[in-house]
Amino acid sequence: MKSMNIIPLLLATYLSFEIVQGFQQPLSTRRTVSSTQLSISNLFNNNSNAAPQLPSDVKDAVSKCRAAVQKGLENRLSRIDIEFPVGTKFGVEKTSAAKKKGGKLASAMQDSNQNDGITKSMLETSDRELARLFVEMFQPVGGDNISVVFSDDNLKTMAGNSWKGDPTASCRIMSINRSKKGGMGGGKKKKKQGFAAKMNQEFSDESGPFALPENCEVAIFVAPTAKDLIKIRGVCEEKDLGTLVILLNARLDLLEKSTDNQEFFDETFEKVFYLSIAPQEEAPGCLMHRSYPSEWLLARKPKVGTPKTIATFPSRPSAEECQEAYSQIEIGDMEKGVEEVLGNVATWLN
Repeated sequence: MKSMNIIPLLLATYLSFEIVQGFQQPLSTRRTVSSTQLSISNLFNNNSNAAPQLPSDVKDAVSKCRAAVQKGLENRLSRIDIEFPVGTKFGVEKTSAAKKKGGKLASAMQDSNQNDGITKSMLETSDRELARLFVEMFQPVGGDNISVVFSDDNLKTMAGNSWKGDPTASCRIMSINRSKKGGMGGGKKKKKQGFAAKMNQEFSDESGPFALPENCEVAIFVAPTAKDLIKIRGVCEEKDLGTLVILLNARLDLLEKSTDNQEFFDETFEKVFYLSIAPQEEAPGCLMHRSYPSEWLLARKPKVGTPKTIATFPSRPSAEECQEAYSQIEIGDMEKGVEEVLGNVATWLN
């Protein structure tokens, strides 16, 4: 097994850069911090003893995510899962609308079956912006040692065009599924196969097997599909714990249950940052959040006011646990019968 020496190195280089509002502070203006002062609370102004709270806005969510990743590196985590709400507007790629109004997490807190307001372009932009933030976060290790992997060549090209000429976005941009002769998605319908057969096929297609560069120290996989995860599993097993692997918006909850692939990712990857809706049938209008190493929390957004934490859990709560916690809260008469889950949850940060 490869020596697991990259994590302490990443932490050391990560701490050597002052992070301010998502960007690296110039060396000339960086304030001096003694070694005894280097801590999450000093870098991010977080009280590690405070009870976990929902982020108040996108900026706060990104800050909490960075702090969670830093703590994960400190604890030598090398398989990290990050999940932000669907369609989160980070405001990295500025548009005329974004300049007038700051990005919101609002759009993601919708039922995935009813989020008609979210387009494919919005999803791709959100995922690409999140990837861009992580690329800048790990610039201290060197762009040549950072691989950002998108699902296909089209997404790879869009990222390359968007980040072109930006020195803080230095990295290797790759696609896990390269174009094949005859186009993508063609051919006869395939029969159902077991994991071993799928793995063999995915690593022997016409475009050649996907592989990370030999010098890759940080691999960031952006919104991988269930099919992509088969290859990512192979990468994890090949690289062992020597390479930091980060999944961004992999939506692992949507994997088919009771499969060895789902079990692998559940057991191998730590949910370092998670912000999404709770099971809506069991806890309507509720959100679920975790920022490593804090506990998981279940919160509810009333019709008026900020989200209120209902319960905290040492590990991710099941649907049954969410239902039990929800059943114990008291809802005011004015709130009964007037809260619409989608509209309520979708606008909680506005």
